[in-house]
Amino acid sequence: MSVSTVACSTPLPVLGRDVEVPLADGTKVGYAALDYAASAPALQRVWDDVAAYAPYYGSVHRGAGYLSQLSTDLFEQSRATVADFLDLREDDYVVFTRATTDSLNLLASVLPSGTCVYAFETEHHASLLPWRREGLTVSYLRAPRSPQEAVDALDAALSVAPAGPKLVCVTGASNVTGEIWPVRALAETAHRHGARIVLDAAQLAPHHAVSVRELDVDWVAFSGHKLYAPFGAGVLAGRADWLDAAEPYLAGGGASRTVAREADGGVAVEWHRGPARHEAGSPNVIGAYAIASACRALTETGFDALVSRERELIDRLLTGLAEIPEVRVLTLFGTDHERVGVLSFVVQGWNSSHFSAALSAEYGIGVRDGLFCAHPLVRTLLGGEEDSPGECGAPEPSLPGERSLNAIRVSFGAGTPDEHVERFLTAVKELVTHGAKWSYRTESGRCVPDVQR
Repeated sequence: MSVSTVACSTPLPVLGRDVEVPLADGTKVGYAALDYAASAPALQRVWDDVAAYAPYYGSVHRGAGYLSQLSTDLFEQSRATVADFLDLREDDYVVFTRATTDSLNLLASVLPSGTCVYAFETEHHASLLPWRREGLTVSYLRAPRSPQEAVDALDAALSVAPAGPKLVCVTGASNVTGEIWPVRALAETAHRHGARIVLDAAQLAPHHAVSVRELDVDWVAFSGHKLYAPFGAGVLAGRADWLDAAEPYLAGGGASRTVAREADGGVAVEWHRGPARHEAGSPNVIGAYAIASACRALTETGFDALVSRERELIDRLLTGLAEIPEVRVLTLFGTDHERVGVLSFVVQGWNSSHFSAALSAEYGIGVRDGLFCAHPLVRTLLGGEEDSPGECGAPEPSLPGERSLNAIRVSFGAGTPDEHVERFLTAVKELVTHGAKWSYRTESGRCVPDVQR
């Protein structure tokens, strides 16, 4: 998979880079968006492309008017752009969905009855839960502590798998630790045992090139809103046979090729083959076009350059946090393992919700706290089974070896300035050393500064 490369020593332009937010003391500061793993800001180029197209927006497929034909061409060109971005095989499909969650639920709906599904407990809920449905059997594998352990665990599970269709679901990069998984080795193991494999690339695709051919996966799923294209679309791409053999994910116009009345009063339906079979209703043209725009922008910038700059930020972040003894970074494979710009940690003596609220209210830094829709993984990393974050402001266990209740996640990407990472490290050091300047209370389930003190 070849891509052009240009220098990328500065962040790519994104929306929101000039937004100022209020602090608890009444002043304002430029917002440091460090929650890319949840939703990345829109690339300025994506926004500009969508704005330029918006006046020409029209219905797609079957429309005779100019705007309809233009929109149809743009929609299908977007599909081709995504196929190129993923380096798909000639017979693979690109199906536009709402997000990664929708993509994996779509795939779960087309699996042949009796399929055995294998997923590590480390998966995001989007790739952990869709398989729990009638006709499927799902086996959850324990969290591995090294890439080789992951491969060995899958090999052992598949070696005793029953005959019949099998599917492995694996993340490309963890939404909790940012660690990159051995996807190619897992795909080789799956195929050796006659299983297929789907890659959850929600966190990987915004940071690294994803080649379906090189990774040898059967399907890949990702979301536009994590790929700098927050317009409500996602992608499921890969092999066609199970998609064409199954009933449509949604029944309705667009999925149906012909519908005719039958003598008994019912209707007979012939469904389309190809992507249209699972894209019933009016498709999200703007969402698909936004994804394609982001794919072009990232490809033209060059992932080598993007990865190089991001690694510098990751190294600076890890080095800075390592200088604070009270901070413990969460990891499965070790802090020196390759990762994307996602990192979770706990702070000794702090409630994670309280710490995150202080970062926002006192420094204008947006991070995330909790279990990150990956409850089994975070509980494993924290060493406990607790689910409640506790009362806002109440300190979590401060003694070595005691358990934290939840964690803090900082995440960044192609639009993150160096200053945001430096400000974050300064804020963490100040909070750990001097404590929060404000008292905090729980309001509607969130930790907020008590400005009435």
